[in-house]
This record gives sequence, structure tokens and C-alpha cells, in this order.
Amino acid sequence: MRKFFRENGLSVVFLLLFVFALAGQILTGHAEYNKEQTEDGAPTITLGSYLSSGHFIQATFENWESEFLQMALFVVLTISLRQRGSSESKDFEPEEADREPSAKRKGAPWPVRKGGIILKLYKHSLTIALFLLFIFSFVIHLYGSLKDENHLLKLKGEAPENLVDFLGSSRFWFESFQNWQSEFLSVFAIVILSIYLRQIGSPQSKPVDAPNSETGE
Repeated sequence: MRKFFRENGLSVVFLLLFVFALAGQILTGHAEYNKEQTEDGAPTITLGSYLSSGHFIQATFENWESEFLQMALFVVLTISLRQRGSSESKDFEPEEADREPSAKRKGAPWPVRKGGIILKLYKHSLTIALFLLFIFSFVIHLYGSLKDENHLLKLKGEAPENLVDFLGSSRFWFESFQNWQSEFLSVFAIVILSIYLRQIGSPQSKPVDAPNSETGE
């Protein structure tokens, strides 16, 4: 167990933090939802029913959507764009990540050994996976937000909104843009701050004695 945690500690800790935060969101979201239901004179719902409500689905996936978009764009843009002095940027000289894969390398993944179209896809698999996760989250966010909007309209005795009209509504895009802008700001902050600031022991930081102009980790 000690060896497992030593080799996988970063992913294990972040997974546990995710589960803790998601549980907190579910419990507090359920309480907030029932509070709003009571204020509107509507019946409250159980915790199990809340998990399939538009309120929970929209709140969860609008955040996932922005996270995956940020990571996907960061992976893609750092291929060709540079920031001198930042630990989050590639150097201006060719790096290990730029070289063509070799099937002769010891321990090379099977797509590299297979070659052909499998290798072509594998060379871009991280970006593909992140954009697919973004699209999935975007679609589920849209579904949850529409479901929640129609629930609110039903409480008011108004007709439900269709998907096409809602896709062009200010509510849906407000939910998206308010998350996107925070993600882009956080990336901008780490890119710029890593030029001048350090964290000893972190692979996301340059060595403490590295000059500000040094680019890369």
C-alpha cells in the first residue's frame, strides 16, 4: 500500500479531494434546492431525486465543461505558442516532446509499436480525449440547464422552452462564459507568475535559483 501511494499519490489525493468536494456540493445543493422549492410553495425532493434534477446536472457539468476546455486549449496552444521565462511554456529550442516517436524505444506504448493510423491518433490522443470530454460536458450541461429552466417555468405556470430556443438564450451562455473566463484567467496567472515566482520542489516551478528569463520547467 505504501508503494502504491508513493507511485500514485498525486492522482489518489486529487481523486479524494474531488469526491469530498462533490459530496459537499451534493449535500449543500440538495439543501439549497429544497429551500428554493419551499419558498416557491413546491414540494421538496429526496437526495436521490436531486441527483437527476436539472439543478444538480447543470451546476456540475458547467464546471466540468470549463475545466476540460481550459486543459484542451492549454495542451494545444502550448504546442506552438511560447512565453519567455514561464515554466508553463516550452523552450524556444526543440524539446523532447517534439521528436518523432520510435518503436525501438524500450517500453514504448503499443500504438507506437503498431504504427499507421493507430499511431497518428495516439500522437494526438490527449488533445482528442480532452476535447471529447469538453463536448460531452457541454451537452450534459445544456441538458441539465434546459431541464432546470423548464422546471422553473412549470412552477410559474408557463410553457416549457425548446432546445433550439434555449441554446440561444442568455442564461445558458452566461453559465458557460462565467466559468470559461475564470479558467482562462487562472491559466494566464500561472503562466505569468511562474516567470517571477518559485515553489521549491514543485515540477510546475523553475528551480529557485533559475533566472527569470529561463523558459521551461
